[in-house]
Amino acid sequence: MLLLCKAESEGFEPPDREVNGFQDRRDRPLCQLSGGEINRILLSGKKNDFSSEFLLRERRLKDSNYFTFASCVLIMKEEGLKNPFNLLVIVASLGYFVDIYDLILFNVVKKESLEALGLGGVGHEGNEIFLFNCQMIGMLTGGILWGILGDKKGRLSVLFGSILLYSAANIANAFVGDMTSYATVRFIAGLGLAGELGAGITLVVETMSAETRGYGTMLIVTFGALGAVFASIVGKEGAFFANYLNEHLGTHLVGWQMAYIVGGVLGLFLLLLRLGTIESGMYQRVKSAHVSRGNFFSLFSSKQIFVKYISCIFIGLPIWYIIGVLVALSIGLTAEMGIEGAVTGTAIMYAYIGLSAGDLLSGLLSQYFKSRKKVVIGYLISSIVLVFIYLFPLTKSLSVFYFLCFMLGAATGYWALFVTIASEQFGTNIRSTVTNTVPNFVRGAVVPITLLYKALEPMFTGSEHAKVYSALLVGVVCFGLALFGILSVKETFSKQLNYIEEC
Repeated sequence: MLLLCKAESEGFEPPDREVNGFQDRRDRPLCQLSGGEINRILLSGKKNDFSSEFLLRERRLKDSNYFTFASCVLIMKEEGLKNPFNLLVIVASLGYFVDIYDLILFNVVKKESLEALGLGGVGHEGNEIFLFNCQMIGMLTGGILWGILGDKKGRLSVLFGSILLYSAANIANAFVGDMTSYATVRFIAGLGLAGELGAGITLVVETMSAETRGYGTMLIVTFGALGAVFASIVGKEGAFFANYLNEHLGTHLVGWQMAYIVGGVLGLFLLLLRLGTIESGMYQRVKSAHVSRGNFFSLFSSKQIFVKYISCIFIGLPIWYIIGVLVALSIGLTAEMGIEGAVTGTAIMYAYIGLSAGDLLSGLLSQYFKSRKKVVIGYLISSIVLVFIYLFPLTKSLSVFYFLCFMLGAATGYWALFVTIASEQFGTNIRSTVTNTVPNFVRGAVVPITLLYKALEPMFTGSEHAKVYSALLVGVVCFGLALFGILSVKETFSKQLNYIEEC
C-alpha cells in the first residue's frame, strides 16, 4: 500500500518532518506499509503519529491513496479534545439523564402502579423489592452483554442498541397487566439501561485529553443525575399529562402509565440526536490490530487483574446501599425513627439533587488536586458520618429528614469518579467491558444488599429499631469493602489510555 500526502488540494504547504521514522514530504511516498507496520503505528500512542482514522481510511480506499496533511492534523486534534462542552459529552449527558429517569421512575410510581394492578396494600414492600431486583438483575446481565459488544463491535453499537431497547421497554411498561409482565418488562428495561453510562464514559475518556476528560465525565453524571428529579416531577404530575391526552386523543391513561411513556419517548428522541456521533479513535486502533477484545473471562485470568477489577466494583457499593436501602426503602426506616409523612419519591428527588451537586463538586476537586483517589476517600468518610446521623437522628422533623437525604446524596456524589477510575484502570481492548460491567454490577449489588437487609432484620425482632440496626450492619459491610477497594487501585489522573491490557 502506498501512502501519499497531497497538500495542494487544501492549499496547505506542510513542512518536511519525520513521523515514526517515515519521511513526510509533499507528493512523496511515506512508506510501503504492511498490515503489521500499520498496527505498530496505531498502537504506538505517540502524539505525532498518524491517526487511526487516517490509516484505516487508507486501508479501505485502495484505489484512492491521496490524503491531506491538514486532514491528518485535524483528526489528531479530534482524538484529544480539551473542551468538555463538545457534542459527545452533551449527547452522553442527555443519555445518562434518560437512563437515570428510567432507573428511578419505578421507585417513584411503584405504589400507584402496584395498587392499580391489585398488587399493593399489605405486604406490598415485598413486591416492590422483587420488581426492583428484576430491573437490577437485568442491568447486571446487560452490563456484561453490552460491555463485550462495545469492545467487539464498537462503542457506538452499544449507544444505539441500548437506548432503543430501554425506550421500547418503557413504553411497554405502561401497559402491563400483572406481576409476571411487570417483572419481565423491568428486566428488559434494566437490560437496555445497562449499556448507556458505560458506553458514554468510555467514548469520552478515549476521545478527550488526559488532563480534561475528568471534566467531561463530571458533566455527564452531574446533568444525568437530574433525571431522577425529572422522574419525581413527572411521577407526581403524570396524571395531569394523562388527562390532557385522554381529553384530546380519547385515550384512557393514568398518571403512572404516562410517566413510563414519557421515558420511552425521551429515549427515542435521544436516538435521533446520536446520529452525528463518531467512534473512538483508540478503539479503531485496537480493532485494526486484531488483538483479543471484550473477553470478559480475561478479567479473571490473573490475581492482579481480578483484584483490580473487583476493587473497582467495591468502591461503588456505598452509593447504591444509600440509594437502594436508606432512600428507596425510607418509609419503613422513618416509621421506626418516628418521622411521619415521608414520601419515597420526594426522598429520592432530594437525594439525587444532592448527588448531582456532589458529582459536580467531586469532579472539580479531582481536577484541582489532580487526584481521583483522595477525593473518593474523602467522600467515603463523609458518607459514613452522615449515615450514622441519618439512622439515629436527633429530631423527628420531616424537613430535617429530607435535608439529610440531600446530604447523603451529595456525599455519594463520587459516581462519576468511580466509573472514571474503573475505565482508566484497563486497556482499550477490555475498557468497554469493564466500564459497562463495573457500574452495573454495583447497581446489581442492590439485590444482595436488599436481601441482606431483609435477612438481618429478624435478628432484631425484639427491638423497636430492627430495620435501622439491619441497615447499619449492611452499611458496615459496604463501606468496609469500598475502603479496601479504593486503597487497592492505583491513581489514574492524567494516565495515558492508549494501550492494550495484557490478560
